[in-house]
Amino acid sequence: MPSAESTGRGLHCGPRKVNPSAAIYGCAGTTLSAAERDFFADANPFGFILFARNVDTPEQVAGLCDQLRSSSGRNAPILIDQEGGRVQRLRAPHWREFPPAMRDAAHPEADTILKLRYHLIAHELSTLGIDVNCAPLLDVPVEGAHDVIGERALARDAKAVARLGHAVRAGLVAGGILPVIKHIPGHGRSKVDTHHDLDRVTDARTVLEQDFIPFREHADALLGMTAHLVYEVVDQTNCGTMSAAVIDLIRRDIGFDGLLMTDDISMGALSGTVAERASRALTAGCDIVLHCNGDLEEMTAIAAEAGALSGASADRAKAVDAAPRTRADVDIAEIEHQYKSLTMERADA
Repeated sequence: MPSAESTGRGLHCGPRKVNPSAAIYGCAGTTLSAAERDFFADANPFGFILFARNVDTPEQVAGLCDQLRSSSGRNAPILIDQEGGRVQRLRAPHWREFPPAMRDAAHPEADTILKLRYHLIAHELSTLGIDVNCAPLLDVPVEGAHDVIGERALARDAKAVARLGHAVRAGLVAGGILPVIKHIPGHGRSKVDTHHDLDRVTDARTVLEQDFIPFREHADALLGMTAHLVYEVVDQTNCGTMSAAVIDLIRRDIGFDGLLMTDDISMGALSGTVAERASRALTAGCDIVLHCNGDLEEMTAIAAEAGALSGASADRAKAVDAAPRTRADVDIAEIEHQYKSLTMERADA
């Protein structure tokens, strides 16, 4: 077995608190304000998520991670979306930039390339103190769908997505990062961008079975993220994130028993106040409410709804907390060399 090294997760933080609240929050800028520190100390969220607005230099990001964990008084997970392509919060000149996942996935040696690629991404994240990446994206885009997924997807074939998803997860774990499978039970059929509008998937259950294939294959993942879509064949009224029937499908049919977080609860696909949205999602069966925009007033409203994790949700959260974040003892320059050599061969072909 290769030896491993610990990541920077948990440095300079106080003692772990028991039963954090059922929420993951963003923050407004590159450092925490006094008001944010006070709020996080009181709210005790399960974790945090970073966006481009929170990023300047490696030293600054590492310092912000320390501030976040110190404010919560626990070794809280810190998430980011670092897929490559248009969804990468860390960019040049301080970090590597990668093409959309589908481009690397089109290579004959895609499994190897994707494992190398996400190992490089994971190494960068873990060096900063980030320990969770919201990838792999396991959605299967269909013809005529909105490009909100598009080339972010690993492939347009469900079985290929399932296979390649394992390469992404393996690369992340090798670099000390926990993966999040998304957007369960499938976002590839949406004809609108759910950051702005809600869409209704009208396909028959037999058709949707193709979308479920990658998620069934990855049902052992510790973390998953929902999709803000109405699946009419399952629930004609409620968005998947807020549908007990859809959550039951995720748990019983797909077989996912990991920690289930909402997609960003502040997205335009959803209606009602953020507090109402949070309440509906938790009541439907989501374990965690994800709130990304860093608005302190909205976070305060959500905190009133997101009580302490309990029952099965608390057990799933403890499994995430206990999961190793260790980096394989490898020469990262050699990993980069292998990745570049293979992708350059593709460019020359």
